[in-house]
Parts: sequence; C-alpha cells; structure tokens
Amino acid sequence: MSVMNMLSWWQWAILGAVPPAIVLLYFLKLKRQPLEVPSTYLWHKSIEDLRVNSIWQRLRQSLLLLLQLLLVALAIVALLRPGWMGAEESGGRYIFLVDNSASMGADDVKPTRLEEAKHRVGELIDQMVSGDVAMLVSFSDSARIEQLFTDNRRELRRRLDEILQTNRSTSLGEALRVAAGLANPGREFEIQNNQVAEGMPAKLYIFSDGRFPDVEGFSLGNLEPVYFCIGRDDVENIGITAFSTRRVEGKEDQLQAFARLENCGSVAVKADVELTLDGSLVDADKVDLKARGSGAVVFNLSDIHTGTLALHLRSGGALKADDQAWAAVNPPRHSRVLLVTPGNETLHLALTTERALELAEVSLAKPEVLETKQYREQAAGGAYDFIIYDQCRPREMPQANTLFIGRLPPTGWSALEKVVAPQIIDTNAAHPIMQLIELGGDVHFAEGTPLKPPTGSTTLIESSAGVLFAVAPREGFEDAVLGVEILGTNEKGEQYRNTDWPLRLSFPVFVLNVLDYFGGNRESATSASVAPGRLVSLSPTGSADSLTVKTPSGKTVKVTRGQSSVANFTGTDELGIYEVLEGNKVTQRFAVNLFDSFETDIRPREKVRIGYSPIEGQRQWKGARRETWKALLLLAIGVLLLEWYIYNRRVYV
Repeated sequence: MSVMNMLSWWQWAILGAVPPAIVLLYFLKLKRQPLEVPSTYLWHKSIEDLRVNSIWQRLRQSLLLLLQLLLVALAIVALLRPGWMGAEESGGRYIFLVDNSASMGADDVKPTRLEEAKHRVGELIDQMVSGDVAMLVSFSDSARIEQLFTDNRRELRRRLDEILQTNRSTSLGEALRVAAGLANPGREFEIQNNQVAEGMPAKLYIFSDGRFPDVEGFSLGNLEPVYFCIGRDDVENIGITAFSTRRVEGKEDQLQAFARLENCGSVAVKADVELTLDGSLVDADKVDLKARGSGAVVFNLSDIHTGTLALHLRSGGALKADDQAWAAVNPPRHSRVLLVTPGNETLHLALTTERALELAEVSLAKPEVLETKQYREQAAGGAYDFIIYDQCRPREMPQANTLFIGRLPPTGWSALEKVVAPQIIDTNAAHPIMQLIELGGDVHFAEGTPLKPPTGSTTLIESSAGVLFAVAPREGFEDAVLGVEILGTNEKGEQYRNTDWPLRLSFPVFVLNVLDYFGGNRESATSASVAPGRLVSLSPTGSADSLTVKTPSGKTVKVTRGQSSVANFTGTDELGIYEVLEGNKVTQRFAVNLFDSFETDIRPREKVRIGYSPIEGQRQWKGARRETWKALLLLAIGVLLLEWYIYNRRVYV
C-alpha cells in the first residue's frame, strides 16, 4: 500500500479544521421545541438548555455527527490517493504462453507451479479493459493453441482452467513460432480450419520455470517478451533418470535391472529405492548421491520371465513424476526368419545351431520364391520379422528388417566398382551387431563392393576401399548390407568361397548378433522405455488387423494396423506400463517413463535466451499502480446520502 500527497500544507490545514468545526457546531446547537408544561418542569428544562449551550459540556452521542466525521475522513483519505503496485499493462494485444511440461508439476509453489502460472495469467486477464484482446497457448514439447485472440475474458478464463498438467519435456520453439506468426507482419500462417492470422505486434508473456533449452536463431520481431519465472530457488529434488533391464548372457532365467538417479539439490543425500515385481517387493537399496551429482544401482534378479518391474524412490523432492520408473519384462518369443539363398551351407548351419534355434524359427527358400504371389503377400503383410537375402534381392522391400549379402536393396542404396582383396581397417564395436566380434587381419575377402549407404546410416565395417558393411533405417525397419559375398558364383555357375570368415569363431557370433538385433528378441525380453507423448510402433504377433492397448489408468484404445502391418499408437501421455492385447491375451508390454535430466533439475532459470536476446525473469509485477480513490469517493457519497436520510427522518417524521 502506498499514498500520494495531492494538496499543499495550507490546503491540508484548512481541511484539517473541518472536523473540529463540525464538533463545535454540535456543542452550540440548541434544540428548543415549544411545549405546555407545569411551571416547575419549565424551570427545570431551562436549566438544562443553559448547560447544553456551554462549550465545555460533554458531548452527547450523535449518529449524524459520526457520519459527518466519517464523510470528511473518507474525503481526506481519497485525496491521499492510496493504492498498491499491480501488473503493468500497456497496449491491448497480449499472448500468454503457459508451460505445462513435467517440471511444472513441482509443488515447491503450492499447489503446483502450473496452478501458480494459471493464477498469474488470470490476474492479467482480469485487468484487461475494453478493446484489449488476448490469446492463450500451452506448451511442453509441442504447442497447443487453447484460445485464439478474443476480448471475451470469461472465455479466456474457461480455456485457462482447462489447461492440464502433462508429463512431457519442454521446448519453447514451437510456441514462439505460433506467437511470432501472429505478431510479425509478413509472417502469416494457417492456424486451424484454414483461418489465416494477420501479423500484428503483441506483448508476449511466458509463464514457465525456464526448464527448456535456449531457442537459437529466432527473431522476436514485434513481440515484446516478458518472462515470469515460476518456482523457488532453494528447491530440492531427486529423480530417476534411467531404468532398464537385460537378460544375463547365457542365462535366460536371470535378469539384471539398472537404474540411474540424479540429485539436483544442494545437499548430499542417501536415497532409498525399492524394486517391486507386479506390486510385490523383491529388493531394496540405498544410493549415495552427492550434491548436484548422480549415482547408479544394480539389482540381480532370477526366475523372471514376464511381468512389470517398478522402481520407487522415497522422498524424491518437489517433483513426483520422476520418483517412479517402470520396465516391462515380456516373455521371450521366437523370431520368424526367412533365409533366401541359392545355396549357402555355411550360413544355414550358423542359423540352425542350438542357440540360434532358441532365438528364431528359420525358414529356407530359393531365390525363385521371390517371384511368387505367396511370398509377396507374406512380405507385404509382415509375416516375417527378419529376412536374409543372400546373393539375391526382391523387387520391393518387405515389411521386415533385412540383411543383404553380396547384393544391394532395390531402393536407397548404391555402390562403387568391385575391388579385389579389400582390407578391413575398422569395425564399429559399439553397435550390437558387432559386439564380441574381432576381424582385424584374421579375416580376408577375395573381392568386395564398397557401399554408398543412404543418409542416416551407420557404418559397421570400414575397409581400405570404403564401407563394406552398414545398416540404415527404413520406415520403422532397418536394413543391413554386407558388400561382400560369403559364397560366390562364377560364370559357369560354380560356387567358390569368397572369404575365410566362416572358419573363424566370430562368424557364428555375428549370425547370433544379427538374429538377436533384427529378430526382435532384445525387445521381446526387455521392452525399451518410451518418452511421454511419443509414437510407439506395435507389431502384432499374429494376423490380427487391430490391437487393443490398455493404459496405466485402465483405459483401452483400439489401434488398427496400417499398410506397413505396424500399428502406431500415440496415446502415451500417462507414465507407467501399457499392455498390448490381441483378443483377450496380453502379448506385449511397454513402459512410458519421464527420464529427462532437464525436467528432473527443477531449479528455475532466472534468465532465458531467445535468439540473441537474453530475457531476465521476474517474480513480481512491475510498474503499475492500482488506485482506490474512486472507490473511496463513492463510499463517501454513500455516507452523505445516509446522513441526509437520517436527518430528514428526525426532523420531518
């Protein structure tokens, strides 16, 4: 509360003399009324009148006097212009960006940061005057226009209340592009239903904790940004940023669970974690975490073939979304593998070892099968998880992962001229296909074809002549190409050995790695985690045209297979385990976890950068005074009317 002096000293002196004058008038006021009374009573009343005319006589209670003094007091206070600091509003076009990402669920500001942001936006909406218009946009990893420009404050309020908390990460870029298209002339764009917004300058309010990357290379133009920082600087939080499982090599009944925790607070802590399987406690541990540090924990499990693993963190801090993590353990299943070859006994033997048969069901076919209707229907319908094309190639790529040996896929790949005796100089040992494989100088090739893989590919074997082995993505699948033949065929149709690789121990290991990677066994045993809001491609195990997905809250969603035989599911906003049903049988599970270090570190950023413009955050409104003198004058008029009414009632009634 603050006041402003509107009068000089002599004016205040005159105004200050008014209340005493009113009181003196009441002391001197005579109230005579002619009455016929006995003589003794007349003398008694006369004496009382003399007492009333005495200035030093105690004043009797009078409602009119009190009302008149209150009227003068209200006038004096109104002239002081009392008020307080409020939000600074100038102009009449506003864009409100409200962050509803995972970190805005922190409760260091009660009830949550998001609710505080909505409260602040509500204050600005309430201050809008006639002619002002505002637009409301929520954003996390994508932007959503909640309300286009309108002067309807009630509608803005309603849309503001409908903004819900999400578990997604944060990116300001898309929200800024929406705002800039509406503020900068020349940047017209379609917003919805073919409506095109005309660019006009606007004041941009960003309500967030700043847990998003700086927006590089962006021009604000006619946007005037105001960043309102939500959250406390002394906030503490611990979160689970990774949780995964894997089978122990050679021991399919044993499982290991790995977790990583991060401490974003300023004090070292000992975090308590509990591991449950289908809701039952199976293990617990403590993890020492330094201030602003991280730590890991490993759980060794056995006799687990299927189920839901959940990791719980006790006393994780202000953000609850990262205090739990889930991992789905799916029963191992055999991959459906097709080997198409004119004859390669070495490769066929490697695919039919005891270990290989545990991973896959391998079918063998000649290249002539590629021209049959049955093969084309099976390949297009996703009947196989993995197809190996040895010394042959199909007309069209199948709906499956593939390995081409000595040939190129029909689209996307090209090669250089064939070379003699290419020497291996490097292998990508970090890739799962090349793990535990040593080639070096022990493996030789008589001839090979250096590859020119498509964009986005990964090189697995590099030779003196160029790339000999690479893998590249293709619409939800992956294709690997080996630019050398294992068995070649000469002009006479006779086979010859092109390499001594099958004589080395690394060759059967290579075949097992390929089966494990492309056959889907890695995903079937331990499903990978999915980020909230991301698309999941689901492959039916049978011939069903649709799948049913059950969310963690129990809601069921039907998903239909597309032309690629894969069913795409996008409703992954909830954290937890999702079950995939074919009919009434659960065939798959997958987990959705936050796993975002940027969201776990919920310390609000005091400054953000948009393009080349650093923007300082503010926590209180700046500049504007909210006056109350008008309300006080209205109250004074009401007091005056009340005093006039009471006076007239006493005199004339």
